[in-house]
Amino acid sequence: MITVPLYGASMSSAPIPPVCIAALYRFTPFEDCDGIRASLAELCSSFGIKGTLLLAHEGINGTIAGSDAGIDAVLGHIRSLPGCAGLDVKLSKSETMPFHRMKVRIKSEIVTMGKPDIDPLAAGLYVAPEDWNALIASPDTIVIDTRNDYEVAIGSFAGAIDPEIATFRDFPAWFQEHRDRLLGDGAAPKIAMFCTGGIRCEKATAFLKSEGVDEVYHLQGGILKYLETVPAAESRWEGECFVFDQRVAVTHGLAQGTHELCHACRRPVAEADRALPQYAAGVSCAACHDERTDVQREGYAERMRQTRLAEGRGVAHVGAVIPSGPGKPPATA
Repeated sequence: MITVPLYGASMSSAPIPPVCIAALYRFTPFEDCDGIRASLAELCSSFGIKGTLLLAHEGINGTIAGSDAGIDAVLGHIRSLPGCAGLDVKLSKSETMPFHRMKVRIKSEIVTMGKPDIDPLAAGLYVAPEDWNALIASPDTIVIDTRNDYEVAIGSFAGAIDPEIATFRDFPAWFQEHRDRLLGDGAAPKIAMFCTGGIRCEKATAFLKSEGVDEVYHLQGGILKYLETVPAAESRWEGECFVFDQRVAVTHGLAQGTHELCHACRRPVAEADRALPQYAAGVSCAACHDERTDVQREGYAERMRQTRLAEGRGVAHVGAVIPSGPGKPPATA
C-alpha cells in the first residue's frame, strides 16, 4: 500500500480519538475511472478523510485515514464498486493524522511495474500467513522479496533473495536477466514472493506467469498480515518491516519499530546510523548525504525549522492551508 510520510503534526493539548488508517487494494477491471474518482473525492472530502487513492483500469490501491465512521463509509462505497466486494483492507490506529491532504488520482497502473498489459487477475496462488513457513522452508521453493532495496535492508524473511531493485519497475528486467539461474535446468522450482501488503508480489506472480512460470505463490496480506498473525516464536521474519506512514517500520504484532525516516530521501534510518556525522534530522542521512548539494540541504534545514516553529504554535506546517490573494484558491505547504 502507498502512503505519505508525516513531517509534523498538530500539538493540540486536547485529547483526540485515535485515527483509523485503512490500507487497501483490489485488482478488478474498472471502466469508468473518471466517475469513480469524482465520487470517491467527494465522499472523502465530506468525511474529512485524508490520504491517497490510485485508480486504474486494473483496480484501486491506496491508504486513507480519518474517523471510524468516515473510513467505514468510504470502504462501504469502494466495496460497492464492480468487483470490489472482496476488497483487501488492513486497519490500524494512530494517535495522529498521518496524511496532510486527500488525493484521488487516475494512473495507468495502481502499482507501477511498467507492464500495463499484464493481467493481474492471472496471478499466482495465495498462501495464508499461517501456511507461509511451511512453503518457504521447502528445499524446492525459491523465495523472492519483491520490495525496494531500502525496504529489504532493514528486514526480510530468512533466506529470501534480494533483487536489489530501486523500484518495482525494475523487477521484470531483474527476473529476465536472472531467469536461467533462478529456474535452473532440472525440475522447475516453486517460486514464493512477498511484499509489504501483498499488492506488489501479487502482480509479480502475474508477470512470472506471463513469462511461462507456472508454480508461483504470493503471501496473502503481505508481511504486515504475517507479522500480525504469526507468533514471534514461530516467525521466520528477521528485522523490521518498512511501512509508508509515520510509523516508518513495524515488528511482530505490528508494534512500532526503531527506525526513523530521513525526510530528505525518505529512507529509513536505524538508531546506530542516527549517530553518524552525516545524519541531521530532516536534512540528511548517511545514505543521501553525498547525493544532495549544500543548497538542497539548506532548503531541507529551513523546512525543518519552519516545521518545528509550527509545532510550537500547535499547528501543522506541511499540508497546512496558506491564505491566498483575492480570487485565488488556497494553496498547501
